[in-house]
Amino acid sequence: MSAPARGLVLPMVEPVQDRLARQPWDVGALLLAMGDLLQARFGAVAVRGELSGLTRAASGHCYFALKDTSGAGALLRCAMFRRAASLLDFEPRDGVQVELRGRLSVYEPRGELQLVVEAMRPLGQGALYEQFLRLKARLQAEGLFDDARKRPIPAWPAALGVVTSTAGAALHDVLAALARRSPQLRVVIYPSAVQGADAAASLVAALQRAGARREVDTLLLVRGGGSLEDLWSFNDEALVRAVVASPIPVVSGVGHESDVTLCDLAADLRAATPTAAAELAAPERQAALRQLDALAALMQRRMRHWADTQAQRLDAVARRLGAPGHALALQQQRLASLQQRARMALLRPLQQAAEQPLRLSARLQRAMQAQRMQQALTLQALAQRLAALDPRRVLARGYAWMVDDQGRPVTSAREVQAGELLGAVWADGRAQVQVLDLRLDPKAPDANPS
Repeated sequence: MSAPARGLVLPMVEPVQDRLARQPWDVGALLLAMGDLLQARFGAVAVRGELSGLTRAASGHCYFALKDTSGAGALLRCAMFRRAASLLDFEPRDGVQVELRGRLSVYEPRGELQLVVEAMRPLGQGALYEQFLRLKARLQAEGLFDDARKRPIPAWPAALGVVTSTAGAALHDVLAALARRSPQLRVVIYPSAVQGADAAASLVAALQRAGARREVDTLLLVRGGGSLEDLWSFNDEALVRAVVASPIPVVSGVGHESDVTLCDLAADLRAATPTAAAELAAPERQAALRQLDALAALMQRRMRHWADTQAQRLDAVARRLGAPGHALALQQQRLASLQQRARMALLRPLQQAAEQPLRLSARLQRAMQAQRMQQALTLQALAQRLAALDPRRVLARGYAWMVDDQGRPVTSAREVQAGELLGAVWADGRAQVQVLDLRLDPKAPDANPS
């Protein structure tokens, strides 16, 4: 290779690392470059760990952290968007060990490394969770979780029982809450293991011991949070049936708010945490005292009102008794009124008895007068009918009445003979006549038919 010509200066090539170190970056550009570098270096990755701080947004996205199960304290932020979350075939919860598949990126607003999860499957406890679901369905079909069989929690208990481990934080939380809310309550502790192979049997024995002693009004079954394996004793079938059979109402406060065990479903009341169980079972002393003060004030007001009312009534009675002359005058007026009414009541029948003959006499006169008028009218009608039948009225119209020598009426020409003497009677006189000629009318009917 030939040497460079004299006087010609070649530019030096600056290393890339030096140039990157010397040139300032914008924060967004640096984070974007780091994200591109991670995706180029790792691509799709698979990672396993324990879910922690799981939240589901209203949009359907899930945000959580993945903890290292080896105890190293490592933590990886994760985001699972709605499309991927909708494809899950199980319900993710805190403490569940899972295997995630996704891609690494940098969340620029906080400059944090995060894993965008595209798939998730449970590890280790998948079969355990399926066992939980099967047992839950069977016990629910038997009616162990029905709200109708659950009993009310006593509102004012005198003593509370706590079934838990004496070495756990749950007992401390419960005692602190009770000391703050209801320091007057007597607390009886029934020690039991809450984790491990013998925990379920120990819890059943504690519940039965509390039921046999009957020294408390409400039982608190409590334990702190943990994974599904840690809380598995509270999904034991024998323990669930012991909770249902307990003669004392049971408040279950196992784990955190998101933890749900079968004991929670079988208990008479479920609390989100041990502290919440204590708050639900014990009334707040200060609130009760305020209520008592309010009731005492109300009672005093009502007693004063009742006393004022009785005093007013007493004053009214005293005023009435203070003027006996007025009361006597009122009674005299009433007596005079009653005497007047009695007098009128006696006079009225006497007046009616005195007036009755006059009324009867008037009625008799009216009846006799009416009868006389009726008889006069009847007599007049008969006289008119008799006058109409008087033969003299017929004779007065020009007719004559013929009689034989015996005075018998002659009513037909066939009864007389020529030369016979007859009597003729008129309205104003009579005469004797002789029949000189007799002519019969052949067309005239026979006056005296045989």
